[in-house]
Amino acid sequence: MKSVFEYRDYREYMRDFYESRKKCSAFTWREFAKLAGFSSSGFLKLVCDGKTRLSKVGVEKVLPAMNLSGAQAEYFRALVEFCDSARSDVRQVAFERMMKIAQENKIDFLEAKSFEYFSSWANPALRELAPIMKGATPLEMGHALVPAISAAEARESLELQESLGLLKKDECGNYVQTSEGVSSSREVISATVVNMQKQYAHLAAESLERYTREYRHISGMTMGLDREAYERLAAELDAFRKKVVEIVSNVKSYDRVYRMNLQLFPLSKQVGEKNEKD
Repeated sequence: MKSVFEYRDYREYMRDFYESRKKCSAFTWREFAKLAGFSSSGFLKLVCDGKTRLSKVGVEKVLPAMNLSGAQAEYFRALVEFCDSARSDVRQVAFERMMKIAQENKIDFLEAKSFEYFSSWANPALRELAPIMKGATPLEMGHALVPAISAAEARESLELQESLGLLKKDECGNYVQTSEGVSSSREVISATVVNMQKQYAHLAAESLERYTREYRHISGMTMGLDREAYERLAAELDAFRKKVVEIVSNVKSYDRVYRMNLQLFPLSKQVGEKNEKD
């Protein structure tokens, strides 16, 4: 079976371990559970089916059962935290630890560049800005962003996007966009996009002081909704976003990079519910 470093879902690794052992012997879920020291014969199958999760104690039990030690064990611990934590900041730290462990062991971590791209608002902003600043240096591009970033940060971003195929240089040495997108697993995207959304929300708040109404449009309303009304509004927002894409695709020449956030979120708990999951 594949190395644990190639997995982004610990349940998939555990299932592959089980299937690999089963091919070579009459290995059962009962034996797997017994080998790991669990009293419930079907517990590990429930974990692999996504019906329950491994506790920290449970992780330490399955590690020797799957012959994982050293760096592999550390990677698996981080992998469990990455998959099971409900907090985006915890998942991001866990994923960074996974990358670090893999790289320290000379393992090519394919999603590292995608993760880096989604880690900062400046990367997609530079992707839009670079093509219209022909002949500009990284310093000039970085200082054209609001807030400004350093020349080194801009250079790193441009080099990253070239390596991802998002930007390329034409015969005159100017940047042009490609039709390529950033490909990565759903888990990696979700671990980083939430952090980027937080950055954009912070920038939106700062724009209230940074720009006059002539250059920014921020409005909103507070309302009471039931589930049906929420779903209708969410559908309308999706339809509007598609309309925006249509409008933007018809822009032939632009001179500024904008960010638009569409936000609809609760300001209260659901009345009548004791607990509400995020």
